[in-house]
Amino acid sequence: MIPVALLIFSASLWGLAWWPLKYFASQGLGGPMVALLTFGGLGLISLPLLVREFAQWRHCVPLFLLLTLVGGWGNTAYISALLAGDVVRVALLFYLAPVWGVVGGRIFLAERITMRRAGALVSALIGVFMVVGGASAFAAPLGWTDFLAVTAGLAFSANNIVARHAQAIPNASKTIALFLGCSLTSMALLSFQEGLGALALPELPTQVWWYLAAYAIGWLALATATWQWSVTRMEAGRSGVISIAELIVALLSAALIGGEVMDAWELSGAGLIAVAAVLAALEPAAKAGPASA
Repeated sequence: MIPVALLIFSASLWGLAWWPLKYFASQGLGGPMVALLTFGGLGLISLPLLVREFAQWRHCVPLFLLLTLVGGWGNTAYISALLAGDVVRVALLFYLAPVWGVVGGRIFLAERITMRRAGALVSALIGVFMVVGGASAFAAPLGWTDFLAVTAGLAFSANNIVARHAQAIPNASKTIALFLGCSLTSMALLSFQEGLGALALPELPTQVWWYLAAYAIGWLALATATWQWSVTRMEAGRSGVISIAELIVALLSAALIGGEVMDAWELSGAGLIAVAAVLAALEPAAKAGPASA
């Protein structure tokens, strides 16, 4: 149950991510720049540890590079979508992630789709659909932000699958791979959107720099490390469904902190999501390969 508990803890941190992100947005920072400054800084200070552990995973370089790509893009795209688009719409498209997790786990890891997991998945998807307003969420045409949200969910699920498969790579190196991946993908996204000049460090008050450092070390590093440790020890389909707890935290925090009000329809959807998370969390875990340190 420890991996389940830590995954729910990590999902809770991600569910609250909108709160500090809204502050950074008020300071003129976009999603790719926030990802670059926070994850990029974590990647730089973590390089000595990565070098020290390299001998343990030197035979898994392709898997490490794949983790770097999918983990990095998942976080960069998610943060960018949250800051650039409507949070409700982003949530709907991102939380297709459990579908990718269950399907990907079946295809790539031969994980069995149990009746309980299938029921949890259906409950979760119906709940998400209800929470974000049903078909009305698709009233606007699909755009760039939608692409970011969908691919972020896909990349998160791919990260879970690769992390579970790459048992020989220590958890610290997996986490650093994500940090480095965020640095690379955020730079690529900034360059694509605004040109190379956008890579210059922004002029910010000293206080904001301190907040960014605290957010990176005390929030993102903890959320990322616990997430990678958990999904390494859990079936991809199961972790994908449990991670929907992130949406529950996001909804509750938006109501309690942001003053947003949920109607009966949205509350019913949140209840279905909670049921899905409980069903997945209580399912007996399948045996995994040797866990990494």
